[in-house]
Amino acid sequence: MRRYQCFIGGQWRQPASGDYFESFDPFLAQPWALIPRCDARDVDAAVAAARQALEQGEWANMHPSQRGKLLRRFGDLIARDADHLARIEVQDNGKLYAEMRGQVGYIPQWFHYFGGLADKVEGAVVPIDKPDMFTYTRHEPVGVVAAITPWNSPLLLATWKLAPALAAGCTIVIKPSEFTSASTIELMRLVEEAGFPPGVLNVVTGFGADVGEPLTSHKGVDKIAFTGGENSGRHVLRNAAQTFKRTTLELGGKSAQLVFPDADLDNAVKGVVSGIFAATGQTCIAGSRLLVHESIHDAFLDKFVALARTARMGDPMNMDTQVGPVTTQPQYQRVLSCIAMAREEGAECVMGGKPADRPECGQGWFVEPTVFAGVNNAMRIAQEEVFGPVLSVIKFREDDEAYAVANDTAYGLAAGVWTNDQRRAFTAARRLRAGTVWTNTYRAVSYMAPFGGFKASGIGRESGQEAIMEYLETKCVWMSYGKDVPNPFVMR
Repeated sequence: MRRYQCFIGGQWRQPASGDYFESFDPFLAQPWALIPRCDARDVDAAVAAARQALEQGEWANMHPSQRGKLLRRFGDLIARDADHLARIEVQDNGKLYAEMRGQVGYIPQWFHYFGGLADKVEGAVVPIDKPDMFTYTRHEPVGVVAAITPWNSPLLLATWKLAPALAAGCTIVIKPSEFTSASTIELMRLVEEAGFPPGVLNVVTGFGADVGEPLTSHKGVDKIAFTGGENSGRHVLRNAAQTFKRTTLELGGKSAQLVFPDADLDNAVKGVVSGIFAATGQTCIAGSRLLVHESIHDAFLDKFVALARTARMGDPMNMDTQVGPVTTQPQYQRVLSCIAMAREEGAECVMGGKPADRPECGQGWFVEPTVFAGVNNAMRIAQEEVFGPVLSVIKFREDDEAYAVANDTAYGLAAGVWTNDQRRAFTAARRLRAGTVWTNTYRAVSYMAPFGGFKASGIGRESGQEAIMEYLETKCVWMSYGKDVPNPFVMR
């Protein structure tokens, strides 16, 4: 069984406790690797290393153009090793290799993009309304960043934090999910090869109480970038508030896909299937609520179920597999409990609704793609994030009703709109309270496009030019060139 180490101050280290825990392969439901069980002592060491790199030495004195060159070099190395990293990711979290290979192959673009942006962060001269004054602004790194990532897409969601933070000149302590730490640790080998100075990037692994708590409450941490569940996000925000840490939170979603009667039904069916069953529904942007106009409801649902039933389940390493296992055993139980809850509420299960017992699923944590019809938006299955392959179908009559139902949730991360009416498309984009609105497509992301949510779906934005500003502080500088100092007792 593979045994990993943590990465602190440019060195591979055993955890201070000397303890390890098992990481499980979701397809086999068996342990395959040992992960360091770090604690507050490791957190202290990692934060100290990040602080030293921030304030002293090569990284602290590095020109932004040099930082950009390092980021681009890092991206090139990830591209070179994309196949290896994707395989580690699949073994650790059960996502489809077909998707992970494409995802990891796309990750270098974030480092290329933000590497190019590193030396293009400009301050401004303020045409100040005071005589004999020269006033300007400059942007400086926010400081030491705690980057906390979830189990569903460890490398991609770490990248969304690392690339802008490094471009801004910050240093970072990464805490990956205890369920999927291996790929992040593997990434640190490329940090060494790229030539980042010691302490710029550090990884501590372990559980929330042992690592997450001391990291998010650490006085040496200036900002927290967190992706995860709503309850954990609240806890992180409370810890951050104690020392007024800056925060970026990307939390959950209960995203609606709206299918209007003028939509291309075949394309809409494909998009809705992709939105909920791709990645086994284990994505914050899962289109888990289908809002379909009553005039096409039955025809659409028939087409949808017919296509969804063809989904090939099995070994995520096989290129023809379309639905893989649930990543963790606790999440597997959570999905099954949500299915039971929907039945108790009176929703009609028209497909799936049980563990997958297909021979090709072996002993893994598989749930059949599940569809509930006759759902009322007040039901818990329509309001609570399942994070699994479970779709709730809701009828609507009028456009205004569709927008109201779509917005009637605590979340506001994403939404999908299926229509061939240009006016309706623009109206929907304006009316929907979500950080991302896709029209006639779904699950498209880019290093160029800002991503984040409204309401309980989070704070701040990742990716795009806006992201680098999340890791910068703005400083205003006043310089007097007058001969005499004005009256010191009067505000100027």
